[in-house]
Amino acid sequence: MPLLSEQEYRPDLMRNRSQYVYRGMSDASFKMVTSLTRNCKRLQKSLEPAILRNFARYAVIEDPTVATSVWRQMILGQHNGLPTRLLDWSHSALVGLHFACTEDSLDDMETHDCMVWRIDVTELHSLLPEKYKQVMQSHNADIFSVDMLDEAAESLEQYDSDMGKSAMVVMEPPSINARIVNQYSFFSVIPIEMVDVERFLEEHTHNTVKYVIDRSLRWRIRDMLDHLNMSERIVYPGLEGLSKWIARHYFVKERP
Repeated sequence: MPLLSEQEYRPDLMRNRSQYVYRGMSDASFKMVTSLTRNCKRLQKSLEPAILRNFARYAVIEDPTVATSVWRQMILGQHNGLPTRLLDWSHSALVGLHFACTEDSLDDMETHDCMVWRIDVTELHSLLPEKYKQVMQSHNADIFSVDMLDEAAESLEQYDSDMGKSAMVVMEPPSINARIVNQYSFFSVIPIEMVDVERFLEEHTHNTVKYVIDRSLRWRIRDMLDHLNMSERIVYPGLEGLSKWIARHYFVKERP
């Protein structure tokens, strides 16, 4: 399966490396939109600062670092249900497949196709303004950290002005919890004016792929992932993931 073996050989390293990240979605009809867009719709630009300000005001008790960076506020908030402009990705194709082949209601597993998006981080970062490329070069990096993004853009307004509708940063979050580590998490930071992410990818990239998985294969892939130790127990460390995994393991499918 090409999805699981997409690694470019790097002659300079004499190793295989992948520049791709993956996003699994449980329904192939879903659009790629941020939780901020879904929650605040046309008012997202005006409401986002208030959302982040209030989150930071109260979340500082749990994590004092949220006061130091708007990007840290977004990351911590994203993993705790806060509406943000971040889109989740994983460096692992298996994690992408897990999220594609899992449903809140397992009765829906065979009612619709699912999908996995693949984007090329190197290709996306080639579209960035020069000062962002210089920051990556100065850190000998090809992916942004929170500190690097703080260095490149001193505010959300500055980031949105720099990106417009034709570029976006992909960053690797700090390992603030086991979920981020186990999911091999990355985030794309969607500029506020980029109202159609899929159109941007279609018009500005060549290596983006949308893998559509037929509904008839979802349970088979799901069972294969369990055999590869890729399950809720791994991507949601703790009792929540354990409970989800056990519930699905003992789920009873109705015969046609």
